Formats: sequence, C-alpha cells, structure tokens
Amino acid sequence: MQGGQYILMGVPGTELDAKTAAIIREVQPAGFILFGRNIKAPAQLRKLIDDLRGEVRHVPVVTIDQEGGRVSRLKECGSEPPSAKQLREKGDLRLIERHGALTGEILRLFGFNLNLAPVVDVSFNGDLDNSLKNRTWGLTSDEVSLNAGAFNRTMREQGILSCGKHFPGYSYAAVDPHHELPVVARSRRELEETEWKAFQALASELDSMMVGHANYPSLDDSGYPSSLSRKIIHDILRIEWGYQGVVISDDLDMGAIVGHYGLGESVTRAVEAGNDLVLLCHRPELIPEAAKALETISASRAAEVEKQIAHFREKLDPPHAFSTEAHAALDKKIYQLRVDTLGAEAAASRSIDDGKRSPVETF
Repeated sequence: MQGGQYILMGVPGTELDAKTAAIIREVQPAGFILFGRNIKAPAQLRKLIDDLRGEVRHVPVVTIDQEGGRVSRLKECGSEPPSAKQLREKGDLRLIERHGALTGEILRLFGFNLNLAPVVDVSFNGDLDNSLKNRTWGLTSDEVSLNAGAFNRTMREQGILSCGKHFPGYSYAAVDPHHELPVVARSRRELEETEWKAFQALASELDSMMVGHANYPSLDDSGYPSSLSRKIIHDILRIEWGYQGVVISDDLDMGAIVGHYGLGESVTRAVEAGNDLVLLCHRPELIPEAAKALETISASRAAEVEKQIAHFREKLDPPHAFSTEAHAALDKKIYQLRVDTLGAEAAASRSIDDGKRSPVETF
C-alpha cells in the first residue's frame, strides 16, 4: 500500500498551485481536507475541489469541518448555520433535521463527500476552555444521542458520510489540544457511564470515527495519547466495541502532537495503533516525508487499512452539478434556518469567539 493512501492532507490556498499539485501527483493521498483559508467564493471553491480531484488516480475523500456556528468553514462564502448549542437550546428536533439535510446538500454541491461531524462529546461543563464550547449537542449522553443522531441521519441521506468525534471523549479535557496535550483523569467506569454512551449509541450510524489527542491514564498508562494508542483504538474501539467504520486521527499537526513527537513517529504510530487515515492539515510540504514513513507500516496492518479504505470509497457519492444559482438557493435556506432558530435580530450577528481564542476556527 502506497504511503500516501493513509493521508488526508490540507492544501495552502484558494487555488491549486503548481508545487502542491506536484506533491499530490507524487504522493497520491487518500484525500483532502479544506479550511477557511481555502474558501473565498462559491465557484472558486468548487473549482479548487475539481482541480484536486483531477490530480489523483482514485476517487478521493474530500472533507471539511462543517458543524454549524463558529466551526462552519463554508461561512467564508455564505451564511453561518446555527451551532449545535443554539439548536439544542431551541429544542426543536425538526430544525436539527433541517440543519443536517441542508449541510449535506451544500457539501454535495461543492464536491465534498465526508463531513467531520457530528461532535459526539457531551457538554458537562460549558466553561471548560477545551475547544468544545458551543459545539456539543447535549448536556447528557441521551441528549447528544438524540440530537447528533438526528443531524447525522439527515446529512447522510444527502450522500455525505459522517465522522463522530472526538473518541474517547474530550468533555473533561482542561486544555485545548490545538495548543497542548490534555490529560483526561476519568476512570474507565466514569467514561462507560457517561461519555461513551452517545458514541456507542450512534456507532453503527457513523461512517467514520475521529480519535482525539489526549492522555487517558485509566485506559493506557504508557503515556501515549489516545490518537497514538493501540490499547484505546484497536483494543477498545475495534475489538471491544466491534466498530466497523473507518478510524481517522485528529490533525497530527496540532500542538498536542508536534510538541512531543516527530512526523515519522506520529504518523506510523497512529496507523499501527488503529487509525486507517491520518489528518495532516497545515504543512503540505511535509506530506512526501510522511508518505515515505508510512511505507514502513506492517504488511498485516496495511492489508487491514486497504480493505477499510476500499469499502469506504464504495460509499462515496459523486458531486452534484454546480451552479451559483443552486448555491444561492441553498444559502437562502440556511439563513432561514438561522432565523427560525435564533430569531431575525440575533440571526443577523455571526458567532464571536469569546474567551481565550482556540485555533479551532482556523485549524
């Protein structure tokens, strides 16, 4: 298996430059993740995605974080959907279902086929500054299961695959992993009774699962974070839970990882631990080095990943035909959802980042 086939890579700008195109042709990554830095106008975004697709010899995974609220990359060229917190507080499941359907429609129009959503973490304490603020679907595991499940089902009906995050649970992370590696001092029993319930309830409906970056001493006392831990990914998620979907590491360019591990070690350990795909979002110039390191993955693990990715690819739907008129019509519906959730006056003001800034908006 070619090393690039484990990688979902970020690209630098709003157009595909010659240097990045050459890297893509050489490495043949599994796919791409886009951010606000890649988006300035609807037609520009669709062209960028079409150009990226044209550089690989397979059907690529094309993904983005389009949750709602402040983590809505597409607000760079359109309306901001309401956040999970705003929708859960409104308390109307029909609005959440509309949000899922509209999210799926607009992503398909641009050429995406996977959304890195829904967040399945529980918001036990909304004051924790750990990147989850306003992004969670409930204050209890049952509320998360109900609301995230409704969003997930209607989005998937539009041909967009989903990704539950951040296993095994970020709720009690006291620091933001974009900056540093959190330690989650929860016992296994506490995780089983609370954080894990929503993940387990939705697991069969989640096409993929994202593993976050945190230390969980009760689950793995080796010191490795969850994203690099075979005990957590292979032993718990795969073997104990029997999870069948694709497993994706959170961005290995985050401070929680780059501050502690070299590139080659982080990517190979992530895959050997049980991740099928690794996110490398912000340093495209290092993708060839990562791909070369990934050629050392054991033959047995490579065979497992190849089977997973082949099955995943079979589920990827092609883009819808694009037009600026189609985008404008969808964007109008998204803004109306915002009005119906928040009221006309509040809808006119977009999300602001309150408290210490997390790079989650730009990462």
